[in-house]
Amino acid sequence: MSTYVLVHGAWHTGAEFEPVAAPIRAAGHQVYTPTIKGNRPGDAKTTGLKEAIQSIADYLAENNLKDVILLGHSYGGMIITGVADLAPERIRRLVYWNAFVPNNGECLNDMVPPHYIGLFDTIAAERGDGSVVLPFPVWREAFINDADLETAQRAYNVLNPHPLATFTDITLKTNPAEMPLAKSYINCTEDTAMPHGYPWHPRLSEKLGLFRLVQVPGSHELCFSDPARLAKAIMEAGRD
Repeated sequence: MSTYVLVHGAWHTGAEFEPVAAPIRAAGHQVYTPTIKGNRPGDAKTTGLKEAIQSIADYLAENNLKDVILLGHSYGGMIITGVADLAPERIRRLVYWNAFVPNNGECLNDMVPPHYIGLFDTIAAERGDGSVVLPFPVWREAFINDADLETAQRAYNVLNPHPLATFTDITLKTNPAEMPLAKSYINCTEDTAMPHGYPWHPRLSEKLGLFRLVQVPGSHELCFSDPARLAKAIMEAGRD
């Protein structure tokens, strides 16, 4: 069976992936759900992207994980691409779930519409500690539009402030399409966290070069609204 490492997105921790991990474990696989540096309790919100990437590369090494199916969600795409740059020998396949796919020289903000950049810069300036939070109306309408209000609120309550520097830093050396690793892209078809004028797929997915596409109904936060459906998609994306 396979070893999956599920890397969360901005504002999340690994704990939010546990309901998704459960069905994958039930199918006989090993699943790990680390939390990226900058999102762990007590972490400085000045954490940069290089430190964030290194924390997951270190996690793989410390747990002696090899032949890994490494999944990244949203901002987690920046992380797994960086880890593949650092430790490709530990990875069997990269799986991007509605995730950013950076080329060399690109930061996350290069891939989002201008209104998000302005919103996050304003929020970070008001907070003054290097972090940015997601306003609930944006979360409710754009990120978790397939859930009822109670689910949306419960999920929002577990989010944590995210280090803004990780959206502006550049650390990559190799374009993903040039990486000799198997790759998959999971696209939730109702995901409007990025406006459909800035689509996740094919705008970002095609930067992977050769890849497997798995499409599934749901929002950007399917991990909360239907974790079993997401788990099935992850296993389809991760199979040989």
